[in-house]
Amino acid sequence: MTASHSSMRQGSTGDVWEKAARAGYAVSGALHIVLGILIAQIAFSGGGEEASSSEALSSLSDNTFGVVVLWFAVAAFAALALWQLADAIRPHDETKDRLKAAAKAGVYGVLAFTSASIAMGSSSGGGDSQAQGIVAKMLGWPGGQFIVGAIGLGILAAGVFHVVKGAKKKFMRDLMGVPTKSGRMVRGLGTTGYIAKGIALGIVGVLFVYAAVTADPDKAEGLDGAIKSLLDLPGGQVIVVLVGVGFAAYGLYSFVRSRYAKM
Repeated sequence: MTASHSSMRQGSTGDVWEKAARAGYAVSGALHIVLGILIAQIAFSGGGEEASSSEALSSLSDNTFGVVVLWFAVAAFAALALWQLADAIRPHDETKDRLKAAAKAGVYGVLAFTSASIAMGSSSGGGDSQAQGIVAKMLGWPGGQFIVGAIGLGILAAGVFHVVKGAKKKFMRDLMGVPTKSGRMVRGLGTTGYIAKGIALGIVGVLFVYAAVTADPDKAEGLDGAIKSLLDLPGGQVIVVLVGVGFAAYGLYSFVRSRYAKM
């Protein structure tokens, strides 16, 4: 392990990298709370709203204060991406842990880029139109259907992972030092949040696989499309509201994680 890597990854509590990474969890929490609100709005708008990470971030860009917050989000997400990347290249971890860290680094990197794009006024389109455009390009590649299908299966697996992690409360392993009196509340937030997020990811994965099987990029939809699919189910309005509450719960759990995460 290099000296720079050690200082980034194993600095004492209060280390600037640790503070920045913890801020990333807090920003992620705020993002999920906004997403929860947007998802709940879909339930009462008949599907006329959008719910995506870019839409949630875009809601901050309407005023000067919001733009400042976006640039703070860029720094926080970038720090969290670097923190996870350091985990991914750490030689003493198990391969599966390194792969999970690499995936998280990619997610936070995309969020940092999206935040910067919105802050600079270069955000474009909704989540579903972006997803369909990317899938359309992939389907034109040699073996494109298999690539899109593999991505869909990966997203579906991530959804199952979230549901299992929430149901078995494995997320508590990510925390340390949580006050005993707060334990029940934290477990409730984490369980609700992980399961709700897992359900949404699972549906997105299924839609991507369907797009691959039918070779139709219009079938590939992001979070917005997944939520609208739930809305079409019997009792869909209630289900969507519960998913929105779940995303907000995940956001609140992320605030707890920013304070008590094992770093």
